[in-house]
Amino acid sequence: MAVQTVIRMGHPTLRLIAKPYPVDDIGSSAFLRLIQNMRETLHAQGGIGLAAPQIDVSTQVAVIEIENTSTRYGELDQIPFSVFVNPVISVADGKIAGYWEGCLSIPGLMGYVERYQHVQIDYLDEAGTAQSVEYQGFIATVIQHELDHLQGKLYVDRMKDPTQFAFDEEYQAYHVDESKEIS
Repeated sequence: MAVQTVIRMGHPTLRLIAKPYPVDDIGSSAFLRLIQNMRETLHAQGGIGLAAPQIDVSTQVAVIEIENTSTRYGELDQIPFSVFVNPVISVADGKIAGYWEGCLSIPGLMGYVERYQHVQIDYLDEAGTAQSVEYQGFIATVIQHELDHLQGKLYVDRMKDPTQFAFDEEYQAYHVDESKEIS
């Protein structure tokens, strides 16, 4: 298994709608290698979520993990390593809130994005078992950010106000108290 290169904004794979992962291939050596590579890449990059298209694999697989609850995003709830295969998202409540988001595929920049704060995700887990989970608050934003990658979207596509786009250093200097950030 190996850390993969995270592709950056401008790479065409990031703008493709990812293909559903073949259900019959869940559990195969290729699938397990993909998941392990994504986990190692996520850890190496210091992120909390990663979608397969970010490592130039255009398939509907995303992972999230929050081990250390004291992060650059502030104090977060711990989330064990979670695999989402062919996820479908639905809005459970129309409440919207905004956070400053970063992205491993858009290094060095942050943008303010408003998203739904209560969503339901129906997906297959790493064993191919159908799951349904609801997320609220900050983690709802995180999962929407990652699942956007599966639809060829980046957080910059969701920004309403281009004046709320900043380099990391300027975000830290001038905006850090406005909201949490994600990447």
